[in-house]
Amino acid sequence: MERGPAMKKRSVRGSKSGRPIMVLLDLLGRRWSLRILWQLREGPLTSRALRDACDGASPTVLQARLSELRQAGFVELIRSSGYGLTAIGRELLETFLPLHRFAERWRKQRKD
Repeated sequence: MERGPAMKKRSVRGSKSGRPIMVLLDLLGRRWSLRILWQLREGPLTSRALRDACDGASPTVLQARLSELRQAGFVELIRSSGYGLTAIGRELLETFLPLHRFAERWRKQRKD
């Protein structure tokens, strides 16, 4: 993907690699990152609703992950409705749907 002049390069705190896949995996591997993205799949949530959906996440950690996901361009703050996925965030989540379907099949197989 080519970057236009208005797009600035965004880095993920703690990522030592310059390889895009490694930077992405570093971000998504942080505790609660994937859960936040997954919870936003059906639409925006307020900070409180997101905290409730991510049972067990401390408010401090949740806000840190939201900040990182916003900086990466996957999540945006929508004044009237809370946090939501950006277009690229929705695209990222779509790439996880085959993995989700696989996990469901795998879970059923393990129960047999």
